[in-house]
Amino acid sequence: MSVQAVIWDFGGVLTSSPFEAFNRYEAERGIPKDFMRRVNATNPDANAWALFERAEIDTARFDTLFLEESTALGHAIRGAEVLPLLSGDIRPKVVAALEACRAAFKVGCITNNVKTGSGAGMAGSMDKAEAVAAIMARFHHVIESSKVGLRKPDPRIYALMCEALDVDPKACVYLDDLGVNLKPARAMGMTTIKVETEAQALAELQAATGLPVA
Repeated sequence: MSVQAVIWDFGGVLTSSPFEAFNRYEAERGIPKDFMRRVNATNPDANAWALFERAEIDTARFDTLFLEESTALGHAIRGAEVLPLLSGDIRPKVVAALEACRAAFKVGCITNNVKTGSGAGMAGSMDKAEAVAAIMARFHHVIESSKVGLRKPDPRIYALMCEALDVDPKACVYLDDLGVNLKPARAMGMTTIKVETEAQALAELQAATGLPVA
């Protein structure tokens, strides 16, 4: 089946990964690398991170719960210290690829986010929020976990996007920086691209769509 839609994750795809900011935070404080990812991966469907991304708790409760969970794993980190790390730097070449895809296909965005900062990208400044809003305006449809009460990798969130775009999953390409989020999409029949580097992702997107984006 030919490509009809390209669906994008936001953080770690159209922007640099928040994991890079997590690692800088850890290095500055002598905390083991990827410790914060380990906190988020422990009890992944019901921990503070999951609850916050589904908008089941507020910022104050996330602050407390993340502190409890991180302390239990050996290093005390308040949730309030995590939130400013979530907004990555925009990747202009990937945004240009999004523009090229929009000219040829339907485009959608599925983002796991939380109600912090400004806008879907959780920006810490109005300039950044406006830049992210301009990117979001390019999509035919956007699904934010914090608004729909579902988060990746719940298969229902991918089905919602296919329904909104009126496309068969087998006619979709999906990009995400997390393998766990790609598995349900792949199981539905989507062509998946794990974003590890900007150049690698654009090369794979070009191969999948035939568009000159690399």
